[in-house]
Amino acid sequence: MKEELESMKIYFGVCGIGLGHAGRCVPIARKLKEMGNKVVFSTYKDAIDYIRNESLPYVESPSIDFAVKPSGEVDFRQTTANPGLFSIYIFLQQLMAEIQFMKVFKPDLVVSDSRISPIFAARLLDVPRITILNSYRVFIPRKDRFLNLARIADGGILTVVGKTWSLGRYVLIPDFPPPYTISANNLTIPPSRLKKIIFIGPVLGIRPENLPDKVKLKEKLGLENDLPIIFATISGPIKEKTYLINLLKQQLKQVADSDEYQIVMSLGNPNPNEKPRVEDKIIIYDWVPNRFEFMKASDLVIARAGLGTITDSICFGKPQILIPTPSHTEQFFNAKRAEKLGVAKTLDQDNLNSKILSSTIHKMLDEQFLEKTREIQKEVSKYKALDTAIHIMTNLEK
Repeated sequence: MKEELESMKIYFGVCGIGLGHAGRCVPIARKLKEMGNKVVFSTYKDAIDYIRNESLPYVESPSIDFAVKPSGEVDFRQTTANPGLFSIYIFLQQLMAEIQFMKVFKPDLVVSDSRISPIFAARLLDVPRITILNSYRVFIPRKDRFLNLARIADGGILTVVGKTWSLGRYVLIPDFPPPYTISANNLTIPPSRLKKIIFIGPVLGIRPENLPDKVKLKEKLGLENDLPIIFATISGPIKEKTYLINLLKQQLKQVADSDEYQIVMSLGNPNPNEKPRVEDKIIIYDWVPNRFEFMKASDLVIARAGLGTITDSICFGKPQILIPTPSHTEQFFNAKRAEKLGVAKTLDQDNLNSKILSSTIHKMLDEQFLEKTREIQKEVSKYKALDTAIHIMTNLEK
């Protein structure tokens, strides 16, 4: 290993669909900056506003998109009607843009989170590279043979070829090692490539032990101390989550009417307006920059089934109700894995109603689920993903 450099330039090529990829790279970038290094992000779509609000430097790369049905389900028929998604032309656009960005920035290291074009660009320019990834393979839903291809983030079917992710020195998996791996079903990795795989655990911006206790946090956040707190944090691309947000507002209104719980909902829309509003007894935020405070203050988390939200909730010892995006196989497998570990229950968006939701909330606040969640929290608390990622990135052989 080479000696740690006093100063480096690190280029983050981050998938911009939703905020999960950017969300786990931002704490790493901030820490690297604090150490005196320079960072820049290359991303697009949803992640642009988030990176901008975090006051981190960025360039906007060519983006891709996919069609979504009103329910938030990926519309494969409409997506494939747009020839650009699977066109080699789009990949070449991205690749050329990344090469130009890198030539200007002159990075010492390229970190690609679930994007192909930055990896190829870095290889062509002979720049050291690392991949951050939580889905090594693509699953095809049985009800529609090619639906999941619409979720490929870069370069069309090139991402199906797993060896592409191994073009870097390491592949960092922001998930717990076995037996607590949430994305296990998405990580079918050939034995020949296992030597590059490192499970680092979830990248937390703030660790639970570094926050005040629940009573103090509830006081700080203006929450009732004698009621269980339900934190509904809805993440994902805007078009995917809009339907669920509206549906949950309707169903949670009836739950709130019981006056048994206090409900806080974050819509996950990055913007400067961080003031809450109250709608039908539900405290609603467009954006909560201090989401870890709300997570620690809460008793139960309701969310989609993205890896980041699930692993964050486990680290904070919170049971979960998960509502995967329809036809999103990665989220479906994540949710089922969390359910198997005994820390979550999965609800089908198409069958969601206030009776089912209320019953599940009551069940998840039972002591058996709380105890199981705390047990796993204790087991995984030893993983310090941020420190591990920083150490690897600043001590990398070319």
